[in-house]
Amino acid sequence: MVIYVLLGISIIPTLTRAQPASRKTLLALSKTDHMLSVVDPVTFKIIARVPVGEDPHEVIASTDGRTAYVTIYGGGSLHELNVVDLVALKPLLNVDTRPLFGPHGLTFINGKAWFTAEGSKSIGRYDPATGKLDWSMGTGQDRTHMIYVTSDGKNIYTTNVSSGTVSILTDTFIQPGRMAPPNAKPHEDWIQTIVPSARGSEGFDVSPDGNELWTAASEDGTIIIIDLRQKKLATRIDAKVTGANRLKFSPDGRQVFISSLQSGELTVYNAKSRSEIKRLKIGHGAAGILMDPDGSRAFVACSADGYIAVVDLKTLEVIHQFDVGGVPDGLAWAIQSKP
Repeated sequence: MVIYVLLGISIIPTLTRAQPASRKTLLALSKTDHMLSVVDPVTFKIIARVPVGEDPHEVIASTDGRTAYVTIYGGGSLHELNVVDLVALKPLLNVDTRPLFGPHGLTFINGKAWFTAEGSKSIGRYDPATGKLDWSMGTGQDRTHMIYVTSDGKNIYTTNVSSGTVSILTDTFIQPGRMAPPNAKPHEDWIQTIVPSARGSEGFDVSPDGNELWTAASEDGTIIIIDLRQKKLATRIDAKVTGANRLKFSPDGRQVFISSLQSGELTVYNAKSRSEIKRLKIGHGAAGILMDPDGSRAFVACSADGYIAVVDLKTLEVIHQFDVGGVPDGLAWAIQSKP
């Protein structure tokens, strides 16, 4: 059952509430302030701060940029998605995800919000049109944490942090076999392939061409590359990125960026040669990474330092930093169509 609860806290206003002319805003979560900041990515000014629930971790916007979804995690114990109106800049409702606990990783594909439920070793999906959780599947893996869904909604990839695995879920059309009951009909079934990675494999990304999945393990500092066509391990790199938290491809697919909560470094790899390009010290603990779609900048949440660092993707240098509240982490873009 989905329970709707209006959040009864008003928006905290800032100097201006006007939307940027580009209609593109940056969404950033503060864990300790329990706030979603809506930021102008040109001036780095906060347009509005909208209250969200306890321990917010990841945020995503709907395709039309009008709605944001925030996972309320609680280390696997909580059970909410917060829904925020990005036009009126106010909270809309809470979605109770029970029996799925610990929603964390989040994406928005085909009009629906897909999320991991770490506390239930599962993946769930919320349909805003019906206001219901309309699908879920267990992985059977420990700490199912981050998620990627292909644009057709037919393939799901997750990292399972404590199991040290990657789950590849494929939506498959099943024809009844000869031993099936007479009334059996063709139906869809999700087939899971589990690929070993390494304990602590958490942040990951899929190459823009869809052929490879890269993840980094916080415990031993290795980078694991999975061939998604063959659904098996391609190679393992002793990258020494201990404390790895998030990993992202540059928009052109040429570089891979890994943040570390332990070292505060942003490590950059060449995706083709699979060799290290640079290590950039950006703070005392680096977490969420967001790429500018135009390929010019990366935004990195420095959770331990309380700011977001802006990195020039050409020079690979920090060019700015700005505050959005204590312990920033989850980042996302909201792009609204012009009227």
